[in-house]
Amino acid sequence: MRTVFVDAGPLAHLSGKGTVAGDVSDKVEEFVRPAGSGLVVNAGKIERIAQTEELIEEYGLPTNYENVSPDYRVVSLNGMAVIPGFVDGHTHLLWSGDRSRELSWRHEGKTYREIAKLGGGIQDTVRSTSIATDEHLLKLGYERMRNTLRCGTTHMEAKSGYGLTTESELRLIQIGSKLGDMKHLPTLDLTWLGAHDIPANMNAKEYVEQILSEQLPRVLEQGLARSADVFCEPGWFDVEQAEEILKASRNGGMQLRMHIDEFKDGGGGDLAAELRVDSADHAHYTNINARHRMKDAGVMTGFLPGTPYAMGAQWPSFQQTLEDEIPWSIATDFNPNCKTNSMTFLGSLLVQRCGVHPLNTLIAATRNPSETTPHPTGMAHGRLEVGAAANFNVLNSEYWEAWCLQPSESPILSTCLNGEFIHH
Repeated sequence: MRTVFVDAGPLAHLSGKGTVAGDVSDKVEEFVRPAGSGLVVNAGKIERIAQTEELIEEYGLPTNYENVSPDYRVVSLNGMAVIPGFVDGHTHLLWSGDRSRELSWRHEGKTYREIAKLGGGIQDTVRSTSIATDEHLLKLGYERMRNTLRCGTTHMEAKSGYGLTTESELRLIQIGSKLGDMKHLPTLDLTWLGAHDIPANMNAKEYVEQILSEQLPRVLEQGLARSADVFCEPGWFDVEQAEEILKASRNGGMQLRMHIDEFKDGGGGDLAAELRVDSADHAHYTNINARHRMKDAGVMTGFLPGTPYAMGAQWPSFQQTLEDEIPWSIATDFNPNCKTNSMTFLGSLLVQRCGVHPLNTLIAATRNPSETTPHPTGMAHGRLEVGAAANFNVLNSEYWEAWCLQPSESPILSTCLNGEFIHH
């Protein structure tokens, strides 16, 4: 059924092609329509954007959920602001276990590598995930995705990576695919991250050989993961190993993503630029020259601000990338150490703690990541324009800036998810 939404407050449409780079704090009028607009949604996409008066003249006054016509309904948004649905382009959705004890170790000054040697870190989650049933992991994934929808995310990327054997990695991708087929959940973009860590019973050379000879061919045969990712970091997979895995993945038809420079500048930015990967994430300590090479190569810098927040690290160079017009996105990096799937919380971190304008931050949470994390239908998303997926959030405020001012709770009243209007 066609749904006509009227009486919208300010509409942060963020329309246009491609990514947005540089400071747009003085261009609010270019990206935000004033109050009084409405949207017509049909078959999961935005069919029309017009003034409320024009739509009421054609369709009649709002009746909300009483269907005066069998063909459409008219719903009032009561002057509340509207923004695009969030696109969370980096999550570790599927895992089991609890690593809360690591908080005390970090306060004792232990590094990520030292914690791993004590039995914590990725290997701890791998062990817990390996004994979890498929049903339990499916339930965890469903609950997490429902929560992320409550926080306004309408599309998300989800990585494997807590298996580290061929069968367990395939299992995690398969469970992710089942979640992607479920209704009333954000749509999913699946990524294979077999090169997340090195199994305890192997060295890096042995595991890379196994990945190339066994795991990657099986992932390609399974055909569910769209992208491949590698944790390119000193002490995990070096630049040469990452390059070998990523090139083999591309030769198999996969898109490429990377984890780079989370703890130090390990050269991941240069490799990301050379390979022209879709998104190079963390990028915390990437040097400015590599950032510019990534920009010139069309690589998205994917900042994950929840991670330095959780780990007590300094913030990356948000302002410098704005000044240098380097395109960047933000994502939650939901994982056992960073247990947030709220993009509105990340917005609060950037706006209220890092001095980034709310419009730049909103673009980094919607339009920019949509370019590297496409909607499964092929429709544009992360923006509100005719022909785009009907994914948007109605705020509990008449001001669009309210999206990033409630870090402890969701400011989202309701979400239109692929044309379905969901009240939270």
